[in-house]
Amino acid sequence: MENYLSLLKQEEINKLTSIKNKDELDKILRENIKQLSRIYFELCKKDNLRNYIPPSGKVLDENELFYMIDASLDMWLTTGRFNDEFERKLAEFIGVKYALTTNSGSSANLLAISALTSYKLGEKRLKEGDEVITVAAGFPTTVAPIIQNRLVPVFVDVEIGTYNIDTKQIEEAITDKTKAIFVAHTLGNPFNIERILEIAEKYNLWVIEDNCDALGSKYNGKYTGSFGHISTMSFYPAHHITTGEGGAVITNDYELYKIIMSFRDWGRDCWCPPGKDDTCGRRFNWKLGNLPKGYDHKYIYSHLGYNLKITDWQAALGLAQLEKLPQFIEKRKENFELLYEGLKEFEKYLILPKATENSEPAWFGFPITVKEEAPFSKFELVRYLENNRMGTRQLFAGNMLRHPAFIENDIRLRILNSDIINSKELCEEHYKLLPNTDIVMNGTFWIGVWPGLDETDIKKIKNIFTEFFKNV
Repeated sequence: MENYLSLLKQEEINKLTSIKNKDELDKILRENIKQLSRIYFELCKKDNLRNYIPPSGKVLDENELFYMIDASLDMWLTTGRFNDEFERKLAEFIGVKYALTTNSGSSANLLAISALTSYKLGEKRLKEGDEVITVAAGFPTTVAPIIQNRLVPVFVDVEIGTYNIDTKQIEEAITDKTKAIFVAHTLGNPFNIERILEIAEKYNLWVIEDNCDALGSKYNGKYTGSFGHISTMSFYPAHHITTGEGGAVITNDYELYKIIMSFRDWGRDCWCPPGKDDTCGRRFNWKLGNLPKGYDHKYIYSHLGYNLKITDWQAALGLAQLEKLPQFIEKRKENFELLYEGLKEFEKYLILPKATENSEPAWFGFPITVKEEAPFSKFELVRYLENNRMGTRQLFAGNMLRHPAFIENDIRLRILNSDIINSKELCEEHYKLLPNTDIVMNGTFWIGVWPGLDETDIKKIKNIFTEFFKNV
């Protein structure tokens, strides 16, 4: 440690300032900073013993710290060399051609739906009033972009056990206005991709995979996120890897890639990265819209877009996390199996999770449903677990259609093969059309399998459940 701290001495500083080659100096300083980062992390940031078992979390070490410092030393700030490498390596990992980072998984979902409204898609574009098949038992920002783009969400029920869309109900919900299917791989458990792709091909529908909770999951030997026309990911700290705040949109279609990039980058037609100009060689030779020929292509807008990019600092963190992703995936699977074996004895009262056929989930969480005939409620069990310092989470919205966001607003929707319903008029008769969704709301929660949990944590979880059932 003294060798690195000696950098603070004036004679060492003088030696460094005598180096004339800036690249050599940069390399030396970054290497010393890297070593100091390791010392700092070891002495100041190593986790202490915890007295609470969280349901999710991030796993970081000195490597992430150095990557972030390295990006800061570039002083580039917006997307740059780290982001270029992160997008490339992420696409390679999933097995797709294109990846575009964005500032959250929710923004990724917004970009995915918005891109499909582009006039550049011709007759395939989504128009106001077109319908998108989805579910109400999930995260709200899968559904919100449908409504925000003046489309109509059509809700189908889910299966208990897999907690994914019930593909047997999809065809009865399709009308001549149905244009897309947009659903998530719930808690990392892939939905029945084969069946959904068959339906999509039969009815000429777009497929968007919400892969935010499923990075590293496989279906028929391929990574989820590689099947849909567009797929989305989240890098929030609870997820499989993190960039702090962040997400990505991925696709194999170059035209969709350019459209998504346009919506992400203010809606502009130009695809030059930050700090670059005239990569097309025609910057002042375009004629688009009713603009005069030669208007600067950098300031021509094809869409009403956003600014949803990340910083290079976030991308650097993502790169460091990608290096750990294979071991994160294996640890999640290991923790899931340990939990499953530990909780099997309570299946009289609990429904344990079921992987979709032909899938290998990289589980985001371990979902549990309290059976309706159990002598206790989900809320009683969850309260006991939380009181015993064990974290739990609901299966997100439970039934989104029961939330104030729907009840207090005028939202046009359908449920299965119903006529259009105004969300303010939703009642129990409507909710009965989605019985499993209400079972999720009333009976389902999940606990953690994230790689920061070890075998000792899993044993504690099993013991807490055991103590609860002693009194049942």
